[in-house]
Amino acid sequence: MVLEGNPEVGSPRTSDLRHSGNHGSCVLSSPGEDAQPGEEPIKYGELIVLGYNGCLASGDKGRRRSRLALSRRPHANGVKPDVMHHISTPLVSKALSNRGQHSISYTLSRSHSVIVEYTHDSDTDMFQIGRSTENMIDFVVTDTSPGGGAAEGPSAQSTISRYACRILCDRRPPYTARIYAAGFDASSNIFLGERAAKWRTPDGLMDGLTTNGVLVMHPAGGFSEDSAPGVWREISVCGNVYTLRDSRSAQQRGKLVENESNVLQDGSLIDLCGATLLWRTPAGLLRAPTLKQLEAQRQEANAARPQCPVGLSTLAFPSPARGRTAPDKQQPWVYVRCGHVHGYHGWGCRRERGPQERECPLCRLVGPYVPLWLGQEAGLCLDPGPPSHAFAPCGHVCSEKTARYWAQTPLPHGTHAFHAACPFCGAWLTGEHGCVRLIFQGPLD
Repeated sequence: MVLEGNPEVGSPRTSDLRHSGNHGSCVLSSPGEDAQPGEEPIKYGELIVLGYNGCLASGDKGRRRSRLALSRRPHANGVKPDVMHHISTPLVSKALSNRGQHSISYTLSRSHSVIVEYTHDSDTDMFQIGRSTENMIDFVVTDTSPGGGAAEGPSAQSTISRYACRILCDRRPPYTARIYAAGFDASSNIFLGERAAKWRTPDGLMDGLTTNGVLVMHPAGGFSEDSAPGVWREISVCGNVYTLRDSRSAQQRGKLVENESNVLQDGSLIDLCGATLLWRTPAGLLRAPTLKQLEAQRQEANAARPQCPVGLSTLAFPSPARGRTAPDKQQPWVYVRCGHVHGYHGWGCRRERGPQERECPLCRLVGPYVPLWLGQEAGLCLDPGPPSHAFAPCGHVCSEKTARYWAQTPLPHGTHAFHAACPFCGAWLTGEHGCVRLIFQGPLD
């Protein structure tokens, strides 16, 4: 039995809905309909995947990349709720067969489903994120393993949904971006099965959560020098905010957080259960250091001619163009417990504690001894400060405020665990503070 035109849901049904825009585009340079020829498109913001330091190991290609700019589309392709239908199961397949009609199906039982149809929204642009490589996904994201890189091989079971989430951006100022759990599939549907967490809201509408959930954390104080980590929340299919479930895939939802919204802020973190993304606004990116500034800092650090305090050889940070290959002879190394910077040497090993454990010849502290690498993803930096601190134990170098912020930011891992991690490679942080101040020795001449 179909109940047409539920008055609680809104406008009458649109019988011939066709969504505009190309889901498959990378949206890197397509001008908006108000833009003049040659003008840059209006940018809503950028998504940066944590753990890749500026580029995927295999290179950024098409929709699979470490960073993606969302810009205004030539034509709006957003959708909004229209009408709700209560239907019996035999009618479900027929109701979902119209590929031009976006809809969300909530299966309540074997004999009862609720389908919410969506209609075209000329005021918003929709961008979809997920593991699927189908054309409706704008940003293809794969699992990031601790230590950097993607989980590869047939045995690597992904926990990221094929259609993980969607972001709707207002086409008019202030270009507000909102995030929703789940994305529409090739048939323009979102299907929440019988086992998925779902419920009827107090106003008679439907809402639900995806299997592994979409978590969001907004930093306190914005993403700046004064930032502090916020509280992780879960976003529902309809964009409502809830406290976290007992475990990632539990069927019992958390409590509704009425005073918070799904609006993305500069520095908001989005976790897809396998990869974490950082949202940067255009205004926030203007405050972030540029690649030219990072290169100038590298050259300035090398111009100081730091030396190994034992071997007295001159040290130098390698050019980012060389990539993270085997360290060269001038590569600076650090004892991550004390921060003393040396050139590479083979003495001081403490094999009983592990192959990387060394005793610092200056202070005798024993701990990991690793090469230093500059953080090259500028969007992950809170300020353009000098590269003075390194994450432990990976050795990625950035400013003090950037290092301290990420060292105190817990990132979701697995079904209910949280770990602070290096934003440049994804390695879990260790030690009392997760980072260390670097102690260089200048030239003796």
